[in-house]
Amino acid sequence: MEYRPLGRTGVQVSPLCLGAMMFGPWGNNDTADSIRIIHRALDAGINFIDTADVYSGGASEEIVGQALDGRRDGVFLATKFFMPMSEDPNQHGGSRRWIMQAVEHSLRRLNTDYIDLYQVHRPSPDTDVEETLGALSDLVRQGKVRYIGSSSYSGSQIVEAQWASRERNLERFVTEQPPYSLLVRGIEEDILPTVQRHGMGTLTYSPLSGGWLSGRWRKDSASTPTSPARPNARFDMSSPANQRKLDIVEELAQLAEQNGLTLIELAIAFAIHHPGVTAAIVGPRTMEQLESYLPAADITLGTDVLDRIDQIAAPGVTVNPDDNSYGAHELTAQARRRRLT
Repeated sequence: MEYRPLGRTGVQVSPLCLGAMMFGPWGNNDTADSIRIIHRALDAGINFIDTADVYSGGASEEIVGQALDGRRDGVFLATKFFMPMSEDPNQHGGSRRWIMQAVEHSLRRLNTDYIDLYQVHRPSPDTDVEETLGALSDLVRQGKVRYIGSSSYSGSQIVEAQWASRERNLERFVTEQPPYSLLVRGIEEDILPTVQRHGMGTLTYSPLSGGWLSGRWRKDSASTPTSPARPNARFDMSSPANQRKLDIVEELAQLAEQNGLTLIELAIAFAIHHPGVTAAIVGPRTMEQLESYLPAADITLGTDVLDRIDQIAAPGVTVNPDDNSYGAHELTAQARRRRLT
């Protein structure tokens, strides 16, 4: 597996990043099996693991910490904070108060003295970015965190954070973590170029678009992509956008078969092909799923295949806008309505 530079940090990471969201009660509740999956990924050459404090209420971080016992130095370890961890209104967000608490909890669960990449899981509309960056800068100076990153930031929010870092002499975000797949290409228009201009690394998540590109669901399948754990809008089959997704998946599956690939291999290879993408986060629940992801790291898609993909799924287009994770605050009704006087 060939490693890639993580932005301009000088760090080299694998093009596949092992996402740990499915380790724990949210997915695979067998700790021993989850650890075996993590070890298999490391043995295959993956040196990058991404998790978050909120995944399975902290259980994911604990499992990762157990799996890395004796192997910590060889792994670039990333985790995230921001999402609510309890009903306490102060145990979430990007405030200094919560960041200083959250990092200690993550360090304990991960059984480590430092976190390689500490990421803000979402932007905060009611917290100054300088406060968040200031707290994270202090963690870097204390040696508890090596680098900091953002997740699901819009292009303007990325630029604002970079400006604030320079203006206030604070640590800067060296990575951004957005959704990206054959069905969710919106970041190609703005976010990826912005990240590239600022020399950041990009860790894209959901390369299989929440299972739509797993090959499990086709137009003639008996079942459709529904799950009580996922947003209804993304899996409502009465939606014209989701019907269009089924049409696109069918064409992509045929393209993959014509080129001797599985749909999974085509989807992941596509995600890591863009020059602005450092790594695609793959989140297996089972060993079988991990094994199906690994070959994609060594697949190079030809120009003819990429051109055909562009014909099927237009560049810069997210087929169903509900699949985007950024813009949630800006597009709420209250943010779009003028104040009544």
